[in-house]
Amino acid sequence: MRVRDLLAPGAPRLRLLAAEEELDRQVGGVMTTDLQDPGRYLHGGELVLTGMLWRTGPADSERFVRTLAAGGAVALAAGEAEVGPVPEDLVDACRRHRMPLLAVPDDIAFGTVTEFIGRQVSADRAADLAALVDRHRQLVSAAGGGGLDAVLDLLGGDLDLDCWVLTPTGAVIAGPAERLSEADRDQLVRAHLGAQRRRGRPPHRARLADGFYSLLPAPAPADHERPPVDCPLADWMLVVAGDVTEWTPKRQQLAENLARLVAAERHRRDEGRRLRRRIADELLALLRRDADPAEIGRALYASSAMAARYEAADPKSPEGEGPWLVLSAEGTGLPEGTVRAVLEEALGGTTDRALVAGTGSGAVVVLPAAEGPVPADALRALLAPLEAGLGSEGRITLGVSAPAAEAGGLRGALEEARHARRIAAARIGRVCVAGPEELASHVLLLAAVPDEVRRAFRARLLDTVIAYDLEHQADLVRTLEAFLRSDGSWTRCAAQLHVHVNTLRYRIGRIEELTGRDLSRLEDRVDFYLALELA
Repeated sequence: MRVRDLLAPGAPRLRLLAAEEELDRQVGGVMTTDLQDPGRYLHGGELVLTGMLWRTGPADSERFVRTLAAGGAVALAAGEAEVGPVPEDLVDACRRHRMPLLAVPDDIAFGTVTEFIGRQVSADRAADLAALVDRHRQLVSAAGGGGLDAVLDLLGGDLDLDCWVLTPTGAVIAGPAERLSEADRDQLVRAHLGAQRRRGRPPHRARLADGFYSLLPAPAPADHERPPVDCPLADWMLVVAGDVTEWTPKRQQLAENLARLVAAERHRRDEGRRLRRRIADELLALLRRDADPAEIGRALYASSAMAARYEAADPKSPEGEGPWLVLSAEGTGLPEGTVRAVLEEALGGTTDRALVAGTGSGAVVVLPAAEGPVPADALRALLAPLEAGLGSEGRITLGVSAPAAEAGGLRGALEEARHARRIAAARIGRVCVAGPEELASHVLLLAAVPDEVRRAFRARLLDTVIAYDLEHQADLVRTLEAFLRSDGSWTRCAAQLHVHVNTLRYRIGRIEELTGRDLSRLEDRVDFYLALELA
């Protein structure tokens, strides 16, 4: 800001007393002092606020103003609350040294002047940085420069403005990761995805324990390999500490330019993934037609060699030695290509060894088991934040194979992953994952049973028990579940339910009367167990 801005409409009511010709000086900050010699504390560019308590006579005014001019101060604002009107000797000294002199009336606090200057200086600095960010965005778009961390460091150092770039699963792309806990990131991405799903107008707001955060989408441009721009499940987001809606227009422009820079960097990164996508699609085509293991090994070698160029590591052998994991994923109620983009972000990482092939509404992933094992529970936790953006119709189901020792075993691993995905699809939830360990259990058999058969089987065994519970406010279904979990042990089950053994025997007897079954027989216990699993 300039000195003359202190006299503009909306500024504190100050009066100009001297050096009108110097009002275009740039104000870089404020210093409040009543020292007789404040020179050692001046760094240049300050407006000096003073209550004139240093003045004992006319000679003091000359000495004080001469010190300010030598120290690089750009203006002097004298308060009239303590010693009354500004004396003429101070006005004369300011004229001689061409130092703009402003009178601060006794009803205007120094804090008001300081706050006004602080806001104006911060806005100017934000505008300069906004232009810098915009130039950097153009550089990234034109030359593939990147450098998000450098830009965010600049904002943090110059404006004390913390910013982060996050994926929809909460991974940190850029920014001070140590200042956002995993729980905070989870809360932020869920708030962002929920607001995007409701078609809220950005920036969105989220409140954490330490205050408000602003959330801005940073979608990459759409193309034939990416989902539509309005699909937040696959796009990065910009997180800014503070409420952007309360900022000055110049600072808001800074946030908008930064979001565009993030989008440009995302687009540049995606351009670099095109070759990897083509290799992944080729590998899936080989698996579908049951190609020779040597062909599959060459495709795996190509992907490993490409990753090695980025990591200065040795590629895997042309035989494509394993072990390898295969994931089968399917999306319901989502735009085509979304699941592929989501898994690229979730599994890509810095080495980017995951091969993610698109299957329309779903995806197939092949990745080295030794470098990135993906247990079903870990994958479920990784994708859990996406639930906030899936809505009432959207759903993602995934199946994970056991490791395949070599390229020739990938075809079987793909089938295993598909079977596991069918198990996941039979469950309730927005994001469901099943692993290879479930393929050897009754869950696989239940997943293959048609829905109408499942409902009929469950109804035949449990409907009378459920109806009895509803009519008599009993607890027979829960008792049955506890009895089966306790392997038919009366004492353990009674302890678990906090009831007497005789009470437990009465309840089990009532279940047997209602169903015509005998819970001492293994066959009947198995039937009840399966019926409860179908709930």
